Parts: sequence; C-alpha cells; structure tokens
Amino acid sequence: MGAQLRVYKQKISSAQTTKKITKAMELIAASRIQKAMGRVRAASPFARAVTRAVSAVATHSNVDHPLTREPEVIRRSAVVIFSSDRGLAGAFNSQVLREGVELAQLLRSEGREVAFYLVGRKAVAYFAFRKIASVEQWTGDTDTPHFRTAQEISTELLSAFERGGENDGVDEIHLVYNRFVSMMTQTPESVRLLPLEIVEADQAASNEAVYPLYEFEPEAETVLDSLLPVYIQSRVFNAMLQSSAAKHAATQKAMKSASDNADKLITDYTRLRNNARQAEITQQIAEIVGGADALASSK
Repeated sequence: MGAQLRVYKQKISSAQTTKKITKAMELIAASRIQKAMGRVRAASPFARAVTRAVSAVATHSNVDHPLTREPEVIRRSAVVIFSSDRGLAGAFNSQVLREGVELAQLLRSEGREVAFYLVGRKAVAYFAFRKIASVEQWTGDTDTPHFRTAQEISTELLSAFERGGENDGVDEIHLVYNRFVSMMTQTPESVRLLPLEIVEADQAASNEAVYPLYEFEPEAETVLDSLLPVYIQSRVFNAMLQSSAAKHAATQKAMKSASDNADKLITDYTRLRNNARQAEITQQIAEIVGGADALASSK
C-alpha cells in the first residue's frame, strides 16, 4: 500500500510540473497574440490600398499584362504552404497541411503538375517524412515574421511565374495559410495569388462602391510593373502575419486545454491517493484491533 501511495504522489507531482509549464506557455502565447494582432491591423490598410490600386489599374486600363493574363494552358501550379516552426498548437499545422495536400490533389486531377513552396519547419518535416519534393523552403521566421522574408518569398515566386510552366517555372500561384478569425477559431484558407484575380472590383460593385478614375503617368503597363510586385509582397506578408496570429491563438487554446487536463489529473490522483491512504489507515486499525483481541483471548 505504501508503494501505491508513492506512485500517486509521483503522478501528482508530475501533473503539477506539467501544469506550471503549460500555464507559462499559455501566458506567453496570450502576450504574443496581442502583438501579432496589432501587426495584422497595422498592415491591413496598406494591403487594402495596394489591392484597390492594382484592381483599379487592371480593371480600367485594359492592359494585357503577364501577371493578370490568364494562360491558355496551366501546366504547373505553385502551392505555398504557411506552417509554423514550433508545435504545441493543436490542429494548427495539421489543418493547413491537409488543406494544402487537398488543393494539390485537386490541381493534379485537373492535369496540372504541383510545385510546393514551404514556410515553417513543420511543413518541411511533414514533406521530408513523406518524401515529397519541394522547390524552396523558408524556416525560422514564423513566430514574428519579418518583411524581408516576405520579399524573399515574393522574389522567388515572381521569378518562377515569369519563367512559366514550360521553363521549369509555374503558371499560377496559390497561397495556403491559417486565417485568424477569433481567439477560438482559425480557419485554413487557400487563395490564388497569380494570375491576379480582381476580386475587390466585384466586391466594390456588389457594395455599390465607385472606383476613382485614374489617369496613368506613365502608361498603365509601367504602373502595373511597379505595383504588382508590391501587391504580391503585401499579400505574402499578410498571409505570414495571419498565420502567426492564428498560431499564437491556437497555442494559447491548446495550452489552456492542457492546463485544464492537468488540473483534472491532479484532482483524480489526489482522490485516489486519499482513498489509498484511508485504506492503509483502515488496514492498520484492523490489524491493531485484531492483535488486541488475540492478546485478550489468550489470557
């Protein structure tokens, strides 16, 4: 019985240590998510402004630009998957990886070859374990994304798009990332980045908004040449910021659940320890009473 008590004490101590760790990680994630949400809010106005400018130029200028032209045949598609460098975030990485793999299967069913570009160590490890080839990888900058990483990703994607599917490049680019909805909800989202889909013009029309009339100086094609790389960088950086905020929220939720589970384990093991101790005390009393009765009967 004493050995059983020691086992329960060790389990209680282990659960208490785990709770301290998960509670600390929960608090760290809670502090980081506020900064991540602040960065998303700060970057959103610029991203919206660039999107509106590109949409207006592409919609009202009728310029046949390589980045807005729909190719006749799409041979090769790029799928950029944004994961995290660290785990302990619940289903954060598994759901975005599943979304990316399902998108790749859909593209292959349409007769397109898929080229993967991976952001985050979890995506790199997932593809390495399954021996799935990837074109390029970026790691170490997912918790607090820097704009220079978005520039590197954008430069690589633009270079591949300009080469085209015939020359070991790509004909279209898709981004797959977790979008931050709320502290409890992070949803995987896939967006086609190139060729440019002018979605905001349709949204503006549905909202009865009116685009401003632009006069282009120099010509519209030169304006698009300057705007589109900035637009792509802003979209990639926004995806990184959304993924970072979603990851911290998922970590906080997962660590809170782990802390609650540790509390439940402590309660259960404490009850079992008390029952074992009570049984040990009862057995000792029974042995004392039995010994006393044996002495009394022998006299």
